[in-house]
Amino acid sequence: MDDLDRRVIALFAAEPRVGVLEASRRLGVARGTVQARLDRLESRGVVTGWGPDLSPAALGYPVTAFLTLEIRQGGDSGGHEGVGAHLAAIPEVLEAHTTTGAGDLLVRVVAASNTDLQRVIDAVLSEPAIVRCSTVIALATQVPYRVLPLTSATGVS
Repeated sequence: MDDLDRRVIALFAAEPRVGVLEASRRLGVARGTVQARLDRLESRGVVTGWGPDLSPAALGYPVTAFLTLEIRQGGDSGGHEGVGAHLAAIPEVLEAHTTTGAGDLLVRVVAASNTDLQRVIDAVLSEPAIVRCSTVIALATQVPYRVLPLTSATGVS
């Protein structure tokens, strides 16, 4: 990734609706150059999407919690994939990661209220392969999910 790639990414991150023609004008390069850079960044998996970023709180889900799940190992439990499929069917589950440590999966969920969080947890725990869950509620966000700072620290070429 070179300086122009970084500048293209920074511009589209700041103004996703800027358009290729306007981006080329602002960056001082040809329209085709901007389009080729975007196409290459997308084909290499650096740029993974162009959809809008949504706010769970603005959608009516101001409570964020993290669940650490322990799952039953072996047998007919379905393992991580089975639990993952179950979690994917719950709209309030934003992401789930297989982890090392005390738990097997770390799951970020949202809820309409603390009371509603119990409903979400109950939905998660309806999967028989989940044997234990611990929950922590997020009080504030000091650093939101971000990737853009990595573009200046990366050695990707």
